[in-house]
Amino acid sequence: MTVLLETKDLCKRFGGLNVITDFNFHINEGEILGLIGPNGAGKSTLFNLITGIHMPNSGKIIFDDNDITKKRPPQVAALGIGRTFQLNPLFGDFTVGENIGAAHYLHPHTNAFNIYFNTKKYRENEKEVYRSTDEIIEFLRMTPFTNEFAKNLPHGYQKMLGVARAMASKPKLLMFDEPLGGMNPEEIYFTIDVIKSMRDRGLTVLVVEHNMQILSICDRVVVISFGEKICEGTPDEVRKNEDVIKTYLGGVSFE
Repeated sequence: MTVLLETKDLCKRFGGLNVITDFNFHINEGEILGLIGPNGAGKSTLFNLITGIHMPNSGKIIFDDNDITKKRPPQVAALGIGRTFQLNPLFGDFTVGENIGAAHYLHPHTNAFNIYFNTKKYRENEKEVYRSTDEIIEFLRMTPFTNEFAKNLPHGYQKMLGVARAMASKPKLLMFDEPLGGMNPEEIYFTIDVIKSMRDRGLTVLVVEHNMQILSICDRVVVISFGEKICEGTPDEVRKNEDVIKTYLGGVSFE
């Protein structure tokens, strides 16, 4: 398998507190990797290191053969890493279609000259944005909400709109930050099904989550606790690992 992303001895400190310590893991192209751990384990910090929000104190992050250790979020996104957020930064007074359409302009294909003079290149780009927006809406089964304002959507669909905006950047790797948080059982089932469909379409997915239901669709799982990797393996191997059982359930088995 081809490794798409890997971290090498990654460390992050806030003040005198070690939040991530010598963290090594990788993601293969075309797989769903679950990064799980209890609240406060360091999942979101690792996520933010990869996407350039935080800078590591030491170590490296390699994506698609590029060293992205010191790159900022726009540079990371331009290289092909898309992300969602626990709290979605949506345009509340934009419709679903308008939110997704706006997200396409992360990588502009026209300049001010083309826009001002309404050139053929600009018109063709606009057609592609509309086509891609419709495709994403259909894929995420949000067609009935196309013209609904984002602020009026149910919580689960607001999160799905965040996914749609991330997809609009056409990423090679899509990173989900606790996508199941605050969802009811029906929304959780729907979201898990969508993530699986993305992998089936060839997209590489990293899911940061503390809800163990995510294991049902993961090819591999990495478990983090107090900033350190305590286990890595298949979902079945992780479920049976004694350190994972102690971390999550105080010694009570998942089985």
